[in-house]
Amino acid sequence: MHVSARARWICRYTEPDGDGSTAVKRVRLGRIFAHSLTFSEALDEVAKLVTAGNGGYIVTPNVDHVVQAEHSEEVRAAYHEASLSLVDGQPLIWLSKMMGEPFPEKISGSDFVPRLLRVAAHQGWRVFFLGGPEGVGAKAAEIMKRDEPTLQITVHSPSFGFEKDPVESAEVLQLVREAKPNLLVMALGCPKQELLMRRWKRDLAPAVAIGAGATLDFIAGNVTRSPAWMSDAGFEWLYRLMREPRRLAHRYLVRDPEIFKVAWRMLRLPREARVLEETQTDRHYNRREQ
Repeated sequence: MHVSARARWICRYTEPDGDGSTAVKRVRLGRIFAHSLTFSEALDEVAKLVTAGNGGYIVTPNVDHVVQAEHSEEVRAAYHEASLSLVDGQPLIWLSKMMGEPFPEKISGSDFVPRLLRVAAHQGWRVFFLGGPEGVGAKAAEIMKRDEPTLQITVHSPSFGFEKDPVESAEVLQLVREAKPNLLVMALGCPKQELLMRRWKRDLAPAVAIGAGATLDFIAGNVTRSPAWMSDAGFEWLYRLMREPRRLAHRYLVRDPEIFKVAWRMLRLPREARVLEETQTDRHYNRREQ
């Protein structure tokens, strides 16, 4: 197979005024990609997106997301159209090292979002929490405001399955638009949050959205995070499985082992098919299919 066929999408960042550009590397993870950035660089990139005022959304792929993308064209499209993709999960860091294209560090959504909220407080951004069980978003907002009292946060917990109801989905979107957030934290889980961010991308602009999964539960203390040593050792999945076996057994024991097949395929690819170089100057995107 020709390399351009393997590398189905390439993203180019263009500067309207013609200034110079720098290269940003995008590393293949199965049938999706993630940007090779440090934690601080990722925060800077989100700030650029918000400042540009053109909207966009951020995904944080982990092993489960990579596996889901193997079987869903919609999930792949949502990842390919994301403004920023930040690797979340120690196993994916290991895979990148085996491929010879190591990510600088893991950027877990549960670590990244609280840091991003501190940036929001200092920059005066309006924030919207969408998702989580009733009361969790409000509690997470209260906890964040203890350290950052200037944070402006609106919270809404929609009913389960709202995205399938055209009326309720439109009402939720209108709630978000009326709040005029700069940053939308969408805590709905994968793939629901990714598909909604893609579907609503133009309607949400200029807001920048980020898929946050269980992050609000972690902030609120509703769900306990694994000890740091387990996360660093790649065993966060085991900790969560022990805490919620009925809910997570199928995900971790049946679905996600497919990552080994994905990894084997990645290791057999030539280097030029593992990485795409992006020309970056500002957060303006032109996407074309190769």
